Amino acid sequence: MSELIKNRHEFVVLFDVENGNPNGDPDAGNMPRIDVEAGYGIVTDVCLKRKIRNFVETKKNDEQGYKIYIKQGVALNAKHREAFESQGLKASKDKPDLNAKTFMCQNYFDIRTFGAVMTTGDYNCGQVRGPVQINFGRSIDPVISNEITITRQAITTEKDAETKSTEFGKKFIVPYGLYKAEGYISSKLAQQTGFSTDDLELLWEAIINMFEHDHSAARGKMAVRKLIVFKHDSELGNAPSHKLFELIKAEAKDNTQPIRSFSDYEVSIDRNSVPQGVELIEKL
Repeated sequence: MSELIKNRHEFVVLFDVENGNPNGDPDAGNMPRIDVEAGYGIVTDVCLKRKIRNFVETKKNDEQGYKIYIKQGVALNAKHREAFESQGLKASKDKPDLNAKTFMCQNYFDIRTFGAVMTTGDYNCGQVRGPVQINFGRSIDPVISNEITITRQAITTEKDAETKSTEFGKKFIVPYGLYKAEGYISSKLAQQTGFSTDDLELLWEAIINMFEHDHSAARGKMAVRKLIVFKHDSELGNAPSHKLFELIKAEAKDNTQPIRSFSDYEVSIDRNSVPQGVELIEKL
């Protein structure tokens, strides 16, 4: 097994959407999430972590040590019970069992990466604060949400087929949007969950490929365009994270025209202002 990470990291991800809905809002009829005051597009951290989990599950296929805790079809409490029973532990509802907590971190990639609350039910595995945290993604410029009417020739019911030949539906799309998401990796918390250097490399791979196995008609064309990592030469870090994030800028080349592709942006990295003790690594 590889060693635990010993350096603090931050990272910036630039990703875009073309003619798709990057993250539907259930409170707004599944329209793309938008900051209603400023018009900027939003993609939640939960959405991004779902893509990362899905890639890891696709690549590792429930390999030992790389199971996924938050997934469809399996109750969380059943996994807590498995942790207790596999080690011959007695059920504990009120007090978390540290052995069960360790078991969950060792076996589930997303727990030792993002953390989890595992205090529900009769098998209390405690709470884990994950070393990897991701902010909401936000578009560089305000985005437009278009409502597109679509038609379908197939009719749902036999009764409807007697009176009509088509049915109508709606799709919500963003014609184009470039989004920026920022993340943090704590080496101190990594030592508590067992997040290793191999886990870190898998995380980078998952971020770069998080849309490649997630394509759908609703989401349109989505792609990760840039992954930029800041690696500190210490555990506690050598510079404030927000100062590092400010070194990455994306600006429209021509503000007089609608932005419709990544090539309409100029991405700049202020390498000369990277603080001492911090290494800038351009993964993509």
